[in-house]
Amino acid sequence: MKNLIYAISSGLLLALAWPTYGFPLLLFFAFVPLLYAEFKVRNSEKNSIKWKVFGLAYLSFFLWNLITTYWIYFSTAFGGAFAILVNSLLMALVFMLYHIVAKRTGFSAASAFLISIWMVFEKLHLAWEFSWPWLNLGNAFSEFQNWVQWYEYTGTFGGTLWVWLGNIAVFKAVLLYKEFRDKSLIYRGIFKLSLLVLIPIGISYLLLSQVEEKGDTMEVVILQPNINPYTEKYNTTDTRIGELLLKLSEEKVSDSTQLIVAPETVFADGTVLSNFEQSEAAFFSRQLINKYPQADFLSGISFYERFNDPAKVREQSNQIGPMDWYDDYNSAFLMNAEDIPQLYHKSKLVVGVENFPYQDILKPVLGDVMIDLGGTVAMKTTQEDREAFALNNQSFTGPIICYESVYGEYVTGYVENDADFLSIITNDAWWGNTQGHQQHLSYAKLRAIETRRDVVRSANTGISAFINQKGEVTKSLGYEKQGSIKSDIHLNSEKTFYVKHGDYLARVAQFLALFIFLFAVVKYKRSRPS
Repeated sequence: MKNLIYAISSGLLLALAWPTYGFPLLLFFAFVPLLYAEFKVRNSEKNSIKWKVFGLAYLSFFLWNLITTYWIYFSTAFGGAFAILVNSLLMALVFMLYHIVAKRTGFSAASAFLISIWMVFEKLHLAWEFSWPWLNLGNAFSEFQNWVQWYEYTGTFGGTLWVWLGNIAVFKAVLLYKEFRDKSLIYRGIFKLSLLVLIPIGISYLLLSQVEEKGDTMEVVILQPNINPYTEKYNTTDTRIGELLLKLSEEKVSDSTQLIVAPETVFADGTVLSNFEQSEAAFFSRQLINKYPQADFLSGISFYERFNDPAKVREQSNQIGPMDWYDDYNSAFLMNAEDIPQLYHKSKLVVGVENFPYQDILKPVLGDVMIDLGGTVAMKTTQEDREAFALNNQSFTGPIICYESVYGEYVTGYVENDADFLSIITNDAWWGNTQGHQQHLSYAKLRAIETRRDVVRSANTGISAFINQKGEVTKSLGYEKQGSIKSDIHLNSEKTFYVKHGDYLARVAQFLALFIFLFAVVKYKRSRPS
């Protein structure tokens, strides 16, 4: 019974630490009750140990996932259930791997393996087709961005390492106290944890005091149309949307405005890609540009391209019938008075909504279950490289579409392609007025710190915002409000250590986890009696 209470305690502590309502200090000991439960099972029971550890871990991680990401249900019931159940399963399997190694090695090796394998798991969640990095531990400090200004050197994996070091320190102090019953061991553990927490925070505030807003400035206007995706968006024509955007632009756009930004798929009728320049979206974009010729216009749009040439078929193409296919795109475009339109196609897709992972394996088993349960309607077609749009003033911006903004190293690709600031266009209305859209905005602050780039964020129903290079929201327009906001942003061309080196901590962790696991297994086999 006590072990169940320990498991529940860890799940609740993890949830209570999470943004945007939580307090991240709880993270530094949130795993300790679960670690202690595993230790007790490992050392006091002999039957079905692995499955007991797995069950306790699953309970902890299910509570964490459920409380922090329940809002996915409002977008797709199947997607919500899948994300919560499967992510909890994966976390529990990672913890069981730690249990296997802990049985065969000492405390230090097992602890190093746990930290490393958890980072490997988080890295996997950034790369594979079932990608879901929402609960990667480094994200938890997004509302306390002044604590993690050093993310410009480590990215969010620095936060993950930080959290686990704190938990290991507390766990060790608990075990030593249980063995020797000496209160001084607890005081020493508290002292070590305090140093582990306070020194990085102190370094962060030191960095913060030295951060200067770098680069020239430009005036940007963000448009927030506030179109409900369930009742209005796909029943509203591109013509009506264009007229609304023109109206909203009149509120704030001036002769000094250099960029106007509208949200993801705001033009949702479905435009033939090759006919874009004859579309309603292009027509109203030109009207906006003719009225404000000094400005660029960046917006989201839904594209498709139908074809009957088998040579054009790619992995993400959708088949309608014999010799009949189409590619479906969630895209961004930029138009100005000088150049031809620039296009970028969203390339980090939402599982079950925009893509069907591992179709060759899963579709024969699942059939159209994702479609039937409210998920994928069509596979979205992506592109290989991160596109940086060139503006009239010779600056560049990274057109980040929605879910892509959760991926740290991925976003650095825009900066590597010379983006001087980041533009996030999104539609968070699918989740309703829940933690979903608040967390999504909060995570964008981490991208600003990692890259030291201003962020311009246009959200269909909100929250639209300007974020500076310190990760501070300087101006915003609230949820379910229609309107526009204007601000000056800075254009920074310098590249941070993290931009240059990406998730190097995770790459080191991969080698360390593999080495410790192999060492533990080989050593255990050699030491077993014949």
